[in-house]
Amino acid sequence: MHLIHQSIKRFYTVLGRPSNNLASGIVGLANVGKSTFFQAITKSKLGNPANYPFATIEPEESKVIVPSFKLDHLHKLYESQKKIPATLSIFDIAGLTRGASSGEGLGNKFLNDIRHVDGIYQVVRGFENDEITHIEGNVDPVRDLSLVQDELVLKDLEWLEGARERINKKINRSPKNSPEFLEMHLELRLLEELEAHMYEGRKLSHFKQNWTEEEIKILNKHNFLTAKPTLVLLNVAPKDYLLQENKFLKKIKDWIQEYAPGDEVMLFSAELETKYNELDNNLQEFEAFCKEIIGKEKLEVPLTALPNIIIKMRELLQLISFYTCGPIEARQWTIRKGTLAPEAAGTIHSDLEKTFISANIIKFDDIKKMDPPLQESQLKSQGKIKRGGKQYVVEDGDIIHFKATSGKK
Repeated sequence: MHLIHQSIKRFYTVLGRPSNNLASGIVGLANVGKSTFFQAITKSKLGNPANYPFATIEPEESKVIVPSFKLDHLHKLYESQKKIPATLSIFDIAGLTRGASSGEGLGNKFLNDIRHVDGIYQVVRGFENDEITHIEGNVDPVRDLSLVQDELVLKDLEWLEGARERINKKINRSPKNSPEFLEMHLELRLLEELEAHMYEGRKLSHFKQNWTEEEIKILNKHNFLTAKPTLVLLNVAPKDYLLQENKFLKKIKDWIQEYAPGDEVMLFSAELETKYNELDNNLQEFEAFCKEIIGKEKLEVPLTALPNIIIKMRELLQLISFYTCGPIEARQWTIRKGTLAPEAAGTIHSDLEKTFISANIIKFDDIKKMDPPLQESQLKSQGKIKRGGKQYVVEDGDIIHFKATSGKK
């Protein structure tokens, strides 16, 4: 068995909570399709997709299954009795309005709800429908993107100013040249730079690409709204999604490039996703329905955009998966990028982290073309089962068997 030699550099420099259990929130103006999207992605009747503002007041929470073709393959390969996928928590947050940062439309409450999630699905409306009112009077996704970003930035500026006041009070009570005094001055200097950046209407996450560990530590302490990764979801008519075109798309991409560089936009249709769930047991009928909409015999996009939307959010949150497999179950586990093997073992049981010895690791690429049943003796003879120690950084797709001393099963 070979020992895996790998750099022990850790990926601490990631904005956000240092946790494997992260959540995303659906954010946007009222009446843009947030609750309909929430019901579609969670396949539930939670949320309130009514045709009036503030139909949702309290945030709804649900968990969605993380799609994984790797887990599907491993389930068959190991001939496991059960298949247990990972999940992602999603919150449906009430719609924002102009002036939310000043308390308009229960804005303070809704902005506070956003503070409790780690990643943002920002839904904007890109379809025309006279029967569905728009809180701003007409459909203009670029204006809506700018409006929401401005409200988040204004709230962060308010939060930042309060933080500066608290730090200055502490500085006045701290001995000069003490470690705490110097750390607080460093924090103030960073906050001043961020304030100047936000006064240009830009989010903190776009201030720079490579943050130092000290800067990350400071930002994560304050939990700023605009430091959270964002995926823009353009809610379009079914035909637009199936053809992957929309009259607003170019303007949106231009706006993102100038005012939110690094954010991405994906097309989806809440109307079409609802129909997909209704015909979940008859996908042939749904496929025929889609082909009729575009007048073509071949579809060039997935029938549903939701799996890719879930996977993309996990990428933005720096989440990856490792797997544990055997005859009883094949299970997918969620960790942050840069997690060491003992910490990954700890997601299964805290005893495994405390008493960790080593990990036997199989790379998914080494078995992805194999047919069941898996012969581990064959993998061993080919040197494809490797051993990782305490400094091994777990990679996406690793199949791992942990070894520990006197740990609970």
